[in-house]
Amino acid sequence: MKKLLLVISLFVLASLVLSACGTPATEAPVVEPVATEAATEAPTAEPMPAFEGPKGALVAYPVDTAPTLDGVADDAAWANAEAIEIEVANGFNNFETTAELKAVYTEDTVYFVLSYEDPTQSWYRYPWVKQEDGTWKQDKDPNDKGGDNNLNYEDKFAMIWNINNSIANFNEKGCAVACHDGENPDLKPYGNKYTETEGEFGDIWHWKSVRNLNQIDDQYLDWTTLDTSSPEAQAKTIEAGRHSDAKDSGGYADNFASMPDPADSTKTVADKSMPGFTSPSIDTTTGFPGFILDSEKVAVTKEELDAMPAGTIIPAIIKSEIVGDRGQISAGWVWADGKWTLEFSRALVTGSETDVQFDDLTAQYFFGLAIFENAQVRHAFQYGVSSMVFMPR
Repeated sequence: MKKLLLVISLFVLASLVLSACGTPATEAPVVEPVATEAATEAPTAEPMPAFEGPKGALVAYPVDTAPTLDGVADDAAWANAEAIEIEVANGFNNFETTAELKAVYTEDTVYFVLSYEDPTQSWYRYPWVKQEDGTWKQDKDPNDKGGDNNLNYEDKFAMIWNINNSIANFNEKGCAVACHDGENPDLKPYGNKYTETEGEFGDIWHWKSVRNLNQIDDQYLDWTTLDTSSPEAQAKTIEAGRHSDAKDSGGYADNFASMPDPADSTKTVADKSMPGFTSPSIDTTTGFPGFILDSEKVAVTKEELDAMPAGTIIPAIIKSEIVGDRGQISAGWVWADGKWTLEFSRALVTGSETDVQFDDLTAQYFFGLAIFENAQVRHAFQYGVSSMVFMPR
């Protein structure tokens, strides 16, 4: 019996030992993370290539905010616009300079800034000067034989645009195709300007530093030639192909006195022997600034003129802003430190047949430049032609 109890006890003990030392629990299998590629940034679009216009072309850059037309040209709108250089030469007294030109545009308007070196600000445009004998005389160039004043004049520039590419060879040769030297030298020492064929039109933007006010004169060019068959025909065509766009009012006029019309005492005509107006804003010792604002003009009588001392100078031009088609080019300008800076603008589309229309922003527009340094017609000019294109928005 004792032996049986011993066997049972040993058996139980062995079972307990085996239970304690049984197969060890296995750990949960370790799941290796699936290898993944390093995270990459979202792909970015390739940058747009820089816009490249035709070689040498003026590129008008798109802007949201228009520059202020004050002749300072420090607006943010000009910051990214690239300038082109245009050399002009062979002006009176061998004047030459290099102009820099930029352009930008908004939804409906194109803007330009033009700058060039000019050693003198020419504003003394043959004013009235009181003589020692009490008479008045305009101080003109004694060598002027007809529209060719190169002594007492004003600074100017002109651009001619080929309207609808209508002027043959203009896009290759520029303004030279419309210059006709040597014609009528007794009347037009510098020749006439007109296009060769009917239907050829150019848009002239003609800035006059003394006669314009906050604008550039909008003119045009056609095929009219000088007609000398009669005095009436000659007077009507003396400018040949150069014409001013239509206007409603305003602009500039000669400062003449008036007198009764000898043919009709109820009317008056210009008395070209003396000025008719003065202004509190002018310096009568120098004539500066060379013009009288229409808004400030003051009529002056002969008695008042007689009382003025010899040497008194009164400008010969009265001006105001142009109203109408001719006044569609707004502008502002400053001459400082021997340099002109001009900012100007015009609507992309005007609807006028005598204006270039920038109605296709994918097209190329051709123009030529001339700069007048104290010269009525003998301007420095560009050899060849320039063009402008619009950078897409």
